[in-house]
Amino acid sequence: MPKILIHIFLITGLGYAQQNYPADTVLVSPQANIFEKSAILPIVAWQRVSYNSELLACQFYPSCSNYGALAIRNYGPIIGTAITADRIVRCNPFALNYHYEMHGEFHYPDYRLVDSLEFSQTRYLSNKSPILAAGLSTILPGTGRMYAGRFLDGLMGLWMVLLPGTAAYGSLQQGQSMKGNFFTGITLIFWLGEIYGAYRTAKYYQGPKRRVKSLGI
Repeated sequence: MPKILIHIFLITGLGYAQQNYPADTVLVSPQANIFEKSAILPIVAWQRVSYNSELLACQFYPSCSNYGALAIRNYGPIIGTAITADRIVRCNPFALNYHYEMHGEFHYPDYRLVDSLEFSQTRYLSNKSPILAAGLSTILPGTGRMYAGRFLDGLMGLWMVLLPGTAAYGSLQQGQSMKGNFFTGITLIFWLGEIYGAYRTAKYYQGPKRRVKSLGI
């Protein structure tokens, strides 16, 4: 029964997808399977709201919704959704400051922060271990980002796991299994996103090392 509902929901969404928004092209692509399209469909719906409101304009390029659609298409619905969760965590009020620290690029003419899905190489050498960062966030979400040098991103990541996790626990305690399972899924997605995000932060999101001048006596 749930599978039938997914197909009905997807077919209905395809009927409204006219390739007017970036994620539409991924939704109607014959290369994407039914599970990828099911995961991308909420992004398609979101773009119909966000692309028509200046208040919801994303500070990154590509936008979080486009980034998520590409991640799901390239890596599948599970890993792709976790990668999307990592981007959502990083799309916070501290992003511009961190972008300046790593001498990031800007997209003209709208000056959005360039943040590609793929990295060909690290911008700066780092003394932080990506494996250790990922391990820390596996134990306690957010701590891997903190270890890698992005403390505020770590706090945001921890919050994004705790919020749905608390809602899931409360719902299950009250016997609301459907609601509890929904929030459990959201919690799992952001937890996996924190593991990936911690690894990526330690490996790629590092600014140039500061030079310490020695003082002669």
